Amino acid sequence: MNTRTISGEREFTWKKFFLQWEWMLVLILISIFMMNSSISPYFFNFINIADATMTFLDKAFIVFPMVMIMIMREIDISVGSTVALSSVVMAMLYNAGLPIGLAIAACLLTGALCGFLNGYLIVRYKELSAVIVTLATMILYRGIAYMLLEDQSAGGFPDWFSYFGWGYVGTIPFILVLFVAFAVIFTLILHKTVFGRHIYAIGSNSKASRFSGVKVDRIKLIVFTLAGLTAAITAIFLTSRMGSTRPNVATMYELDVIAMVALGGISTAGGKGKMTGAILAIFIVGYLQFGLGLINIPAQMLLIVIGLLLIISVTVTNLKFKVKKKKTVGHPQQKNVS
Repeated sequence: MNTRTISGEREFTWKKFFLQWEWMLVLILISIFMMNSSISPYFFNFINIADATMTFLDKAFIVFPMVMIMIMREIDISVGSTVALSSVVMAMLYNAGLPIGLAIAACLLTGALCGFLNGYLIVRYKELSAVIVTLATMILYRGIAYMLLEDQSAGGFPDWFSYFGWGYVGTIPFILVLFVAFAVIFTLILHKTVFGRHIYAIGSNSKASRFSGVKVDRIKLIVFTLAGLTAAITAIFLTSRMGSTRPNVATMYELDVIAMVALGGISTAGGKGKMTGAILAIFIVGYLQFGLGLINIPAQMLLIVIGLLLIISVTVTNLKFKVKKKKTVGHPQQKNVS
């Protein structure tokens, strides 16, 4: 007698493994390395490759919570303004006589509070979309930064403060060491914890997750607060690299971060994507910008290239999802057991 049972596990195949979007990103990154090496014979060695990360990894810290936000089918376009406000608060407090350690703590607290306010407004007023809420706070935070510092710059930090942006741990930039630590932590949280599984569940179906006992509002509040906190970390690195700050710093950072996340294969429809894809996208955009800078290509060209990559990534991932969905509906995974 034959009985039919539905298998809940997906069969592993090497074809599916190598058709993942992350492998396409690896090929793109290798191509960029080859391009940069042809531009400059000094590029392709470990020291130069590592040193180049100091020019673009500051904004990469915001990518980690942004991945979680977009998987939850939300978005935060206020992160650039949060960077500016956090940086201005730190500089002003230090110039007012506060010790640099306390000024850095105030910077982190400012970013966390900005993120918390975003999350609170989103979970409190569910009829408002995250785009509207964070658009409003983007204008608000940038406006406060201008109100505090007007059109002036603030700096005068101690010499050791530059270590955050330009320092080394051995021969490896300090910012790269910290980035790797953050990448490991956030990847484990997203893919190996109950908290991460709840993030995917919220993105797939927020209402069903709520009825299943998932603390949807609490999770959103935590993730948006993390986005603000990492924006403050970005502010510390950015201010350290520049040696001073102004209210207009980190302009367009939010678009750069969202572009990296989308290029990494994170679905804007929520519930899909991997942290590894976003990490690869960070280095693709960063090294592409670095390579074009070596030959003085205008920044507009970088925008065109990133735009084309985004169109390709969105098209490919959506096509893969439609094909997979059609196969699942037409041919459910079944197994005959004698």
